[in-house]
Amino acid sequence: MAVTHRITPFLWFDKEAGEAARFYTSVFNDSGIRSSTPLQDTPSGTVEVVTIELLGQEFRLLSAGPAFKFNPAISFLVACTTKGEVDALWDKLSEDGTALMELGEYPFSEQYGWVQDKYGVSWQVMSTGNRETRQRITPTLMFVGDQCGKAEDAITHYTSVFDNSGIGGIFRYGQGEEPDKEGTVKHASFMLEGQEFAAMDSAHKHDFTFNEAISFEVSCETQKEVDYYWEKLSADPAAEQCGWLKDKYGLSWQVVPIVLAEMLQDKNAKKVGRVTEAFLKMKKFDIEGLKRAFEGQ
Repeated sequence: MAVTHRITPFLWFDKEAGEAARFYTSVFNDSGIRSSTPLQDTPSGTVEVVTIELLGQEFRLLSAGPAFKFNPAISFLVACTTKGEVDALWDKLSEDGTALMELGEYPFSEQYGWVQDKYGVSWQVMSTGNRETRQRITPTLMFVGDQCGKAEDAITHYTSVFDNSGIGGIFRYGQGEEPDKEGTVKHASFMLEGQEFAAMDSAHKHDFTFNEAISFEVSCETQKEVDYYWEKLSADPAAEQCGWLKDKYGLSWQVVPIVLAEMLQDKNAKKVGRVTEAFLKMKKFDIEGLKRAFEGQ
């Protein structure tokens, strides 16, 4: 498992990241835990960051307290080649969970269901028949409330920010599909850094929207890249902290230098402690500052 992505879904748990990592890697084939990193003396105390891979998609899981709750504004669409595979995933993911769209036949798939699992993370499992899919798990953004109707604008913005990007098919709501407005996005596919994403608008009444429970981590090799993504994405100065930001649609991102992850996995606890203390004081990450802290300068 040597897959490395520019953009990685990042899931904030209360204290279940390790447990969830073991659960998800038992549910999905071709999956595994890649690393687990404890961090001491954070505002949440000792936290754990676990990196896993599910069907070729990298995820980062964090245990850092009950600050945020998962909701269906961001879900993960799993493409399955058979109805049996859908059924097997549904059985495991729905255990102690909540069905949002019951498993069954729909106009767009012979077998589909949308479920919040026992941790609150949302999954859409869908049979694609014999159609091959390059990416098995697709992060899906649902624009609701004040953000409803902005899905197409967001897609255009994101594909302008990231390289190797493009917009695929856009299916729109038509007449008679109220409360959704004609012409808004029923479902759209797009690609960022060669990774597939999906988006939709929903004008139905929802009691949730994007929050920090699920963010997207952007891995950067240089300070120039950190500066670029920070400038292009950040739209809420009050949300800027420890590499985190919110864009103009309320979606949370983390802009993180690759070297930071390498530092935090060092076996020298004093070095890790110094760099942790340094990054907790930063908003946008400063690579040279992190290196100086790591070396004790």
